[in-house]
Amino acid sequence: MSPLLPPVDPSVTAQLVAALTPRLRKRLDAGVAKLAGRPVARDGDIVRLAVDDDTDLELHAPDGIVTTAEAIRCGCLLAPDCLHRAAAASAAPVAEMPDPVADVPDPVAGEPSLREAPRTAPPTSVPVTTSPATAGSAADDAPAGAGDPAPESATPAQRTAAAALHDAAAAVLEAGAEGAGAVLQAELLRAAHTARLAGLPRAAGRAVAVVTALRAARDADPAYRLGDLTTALRDVLLLAHRLPEAAGPELAGLRGRVRQPYTPDGSLRLYGLFAEPVLTSTGYAGTVTWTADAAGRLYTVPDVAPGGAERAAGSADRAVRIGDTSLTHRELSRAGLAVSGATVSPTGRLGAGSGVRAVRAPGASWHAEPLDRLWAVPVAEQIARALASDLDVPKERATDSGGDTGEAGDGSDQPTAQDGRDGRDLLFLDVTLIGTVREAAGECLLADCDGLTVRLAAAHDDPALPDRENLRLLALLAHGRARGPGTRLRVVARLTPAPLPRAVLLAASRPTDPDTHVDLGLDRLRRADLPAEPTADTSGDAGSARPAPTVQPATAPGEAPVHLLRRRVHQAASGGRRVLAFPGSKESEAARLRRYGLGTAGELLTALHATAAERARDPFGRLLPADTGRFATAWLGAAVYTEEVDRALCAASWGASRPGLDSR
Repeated sequence: MSPLLPPVDPSVTAQLVAALTPRLRKRLDAGVAKLAGRPVARDGDIVRLAVDDDTDLELHAPDGIVTTAEAIRCGCLLAPDCLHRAAAASAAPVAEMPDPVADVPDPVAGEPSLREAPRTAPPTSVPVTTSPATAGSAADDAPAGAGDPAPESATPAQRTAAAALHDAAAAVLEAGAEGAGAVLQAELLRAAHTARLAGLPRAAGRAVAVVTALRAARDADPAYRLGDLTTALRDVLLLAHRLPEAAGPELAGLRGRVRQPYTPDGSLRLYGLFAEPVLTSTGYAGTVTWTADAAGRLYTVPDVAPGGAERAAGSADRAVRIGDTSLTHRELSRAGLAVSGATVSPTGRLGAGSGVRAVRAPGASWHAEPLDRLWAVPVAEQIARALASDLDVPKERATDSGGDTGEAGDGSDQPTAQDGRDGRDLLFLDVTLIGTVREAAGECLLADCDGLTVRLAAAHDDPALPDRENLRLLALLAHGRARGPGTRLRVVARLTPAPLPRAVLLAASRPTDPDTHVDLGLDRLRRADLPAEPTADTSGDAGSARPAPTVQPATAPGEAPVHLLRRRVHQAASGGRRVLAFPGSKESEAARLRRYGLGTAGELLTALHATAAERARDPFGRLLPADTGRFATAWLGAAVYTEEVDRALCAASWGASRPGLDSR
């Protein structure tokens, strides 16, 4: 995938690949590889790609996105039926798909991701002043069929689109990342475009994420993560599996929304909390500033656009786009904002409409109200909130409060820190630094949090961002532990599900001034920001920091070997079905899982290997094509199981309850 080319609409790529002859399709991957190293020149809205010394290919992107097949023009003799147009579309980044022609009605107030619970609005049959919990009880006590409309079910077009997504994703899983070339990617993009038109934007978005991960894998992109591909592929198959039989709120949550609606929220008094850089694998970067109101509800002010790490670092000094205020994101994270005529999305994102007015206001310290209440929530409740997933829909979580959300008092569907992806996975912790631990991806801080040893890692490894350097400098604070208790810090982190307590650091209180904080992804710590006791030399900055002593934490005794099943799930996503069809130690691995009481995991592993090796023959003894549907079903069961067990182990390591397991 070439970042120098403009993004191409998925339907354009699918159309160009489908128009190729079978002979040209076999040469498509080689054509994509050939164009990867060719020079690219931009002239306004036109991007020229030199196919060879005598032939140029032009991509017309008036709004920064190629939206039609005619916008890709080649100067070779075989155009427009040449290979170059399809190869260029396959090499370009995948554009965000436009809105469908018809907006499908959706009772859900937002578009949650697969790892978050959907917001639950009060039923229309009860007054708005009734709390969601009371409203749900009243609805349960009401007699069935008392004039209530039948739950909405999936339309025939949506069922057809879900089936197409399942078949395309199963074909990708059959081939794996190594064998899923441009042709299979185009088929998945075509299914994603069909799903978008059918009113399934959520499934379409996850399908595009699969294609993006596949291209990163085949291009040996350093940012590629096998776990991201596995998660996206699992989400597509799971959505395609559940959508045809879903109804009512479950269907609405699985279907998603094209755009998040912004609703009026009156006047808001907001206090800056912290700011973090955003750097995605799809070519978007920027800054998101987090704020909180007097009741502890979280709101975000984003500035994300196409770009790289340079934009992520530089956007912190851009003015926020709300009202007439001239505050930058860096300043807003430490100041306050008074907003009138505010509009808010279901995930807490502040709108920037023409009727919104905003002026600067005093901020608040993390140790003062109202921000202090975020750290008053018990850690176990924060973990349970962060691990909540809408895989449990339609079970409502309107009463799942992890903080002081009762001050709203009206029971309305307010954007809270517990709702939506924005804020759900954030952790507000008081920790004591005790050392570092060496991992494959680098060193992590070790911190004591209410008796738990927590690993705190850097949020970004890009050298343009200061996360890694700041983490190395904070590790010096662990030196004080040899002469007494380590340095106490108040931090904001994002949970990383793992068998051991683990999170990525986003912001921390300044060691020399607890009333101020440092945005670890935007601000660079210096030795002058540390107390004099840990270091004798007070000159220099994070780049010259000496490493802290390495401390190896105690490992969990008798850890369940879930990695045996997870490894096979990842191997299938990477190498395809054939890697699991080879003979090996599958019987011993399944027996080991059963010895640890993981009988279901052993059965899933056995079924995964059996479906991978199963090949029928015709009456003449010739091998028939493999049943990709059966293998995809077995793989999906194993993938969902490992995710649930991982989250359960994560909750147990933090001493929290796992929401959702008891409800299934």
